[in-house]
Amino acid sequence: MSVIEYQVTGMTCGHCEMSVREEVGKIGPVGKIDVSAATGRLVLTTDAAVDDAAVIAAVDEAGYKAVRI
Repeated sequence: MSVIEYQVTGMTCGHCEMSVREEVGKIGPVGKIDVSAATGRLVLTTDAAVDDAAVIAAVDEAGYKAVRI
């Protein structure tokens, strides 16, 4: 099990969190998705290989910017 974290900028509310969660969930099996507007974090807990570029593109599609930390 691995934990992968991203810093997401621009989120301010629960709707923002939901948008990021939905877009990231579309890229395939990424395991558990935790998103917090308060901390600006996206945390994936997964057994699967995760493509950083796909996650960052999904966050971008939701209207935000992400970098892996």
